[in-house]
Amino acid sequence: MNVLDAVAIARKGPPKSSDLLSRIPGNAEPHQMSDPFDIGEALTALALSGDPLTVYSGVQEPILVRIESVDPELPHFVVDFTGSELPATRHATFVSAIGGNAKLQFELDSDWVSLPGQPHLVPATFPEHCLVLNRRSARRVETPVGANYTASFNLSGRQVELPLYDFSQGGVGMRASPEQCFGLHVGKKLSGVRLELGPALVVTADLEVRLMRPFRTFLLGEQVQVGCSFAGISMQMQQTLERFLTTGRPERRSAAS
Repeated sequence: MNVLDAVAIARKGPPKSSDLLSRIPGNAEPHQMSDPFDIGEALTALALSGDPLTVYSGVQEPILVRIESVDPELPHFVVDFTGSELPATRHATFVSAIGGNAKLQFELDSDWVSLPGQPHLVPATFPEHCLVLNRRSARRVETPVGANYTASFNLSGRQVELPLYDFSQGGVGMRASPEQCFGLHVGKKLSGVRLELGPALVVTADLEVRLMRPFRTFLLGEQVQVGCSFAGISMQMQQTLERFLTTGRPERRSAAS
């Protein structure tokens, strides 16, 4: 199975004027995202959802675009300007909603040269950094290599166990092969997922798939990054995770959703 076959791409209708977003205000306190992997994750989420981005370029009226695709290996992506003019200046500011209540903003300098025979598609390179307002307010912890951090759940009548690459109070990130992704798609609800967060904590929770991003590794070949948010989390579990993320020691061995 090709990696792209494991990713369900749900496109939306043409962008509307009501989709226009303002820039992040100067008095806000966004954080800066500079890791190319995180930037690729955000752009891939926009490509998969089809959510529009508002583009500001000089005195030109704001225009609406979409992310057509993101290269799974290189820091490159393609912008779809269908129905909009290209930016009037080299410098442009892109703004989008992402992750529900968060806002993503980045700057690009480009000659805005279209792909041959496709005047509405323009290749671009990842921005050096993005401003993110209210994204990942919860602390995220990357799982250590060689430790037992896994997610186990039932998918299409079969039992699946996937390694975790990170987790936070808001959700978890998993890694899967394309074959393991059969039956997974953005928006998929996973019930009763058993999360082993090392030797100290086991949590049972319901998850919702929010992101599926293909990538390639030297050792494992084609893989899919699967980002999930907790679909309803009890106060007890929230407190247990907060304590574990802060101190590395849960109050007790397990917590149930």
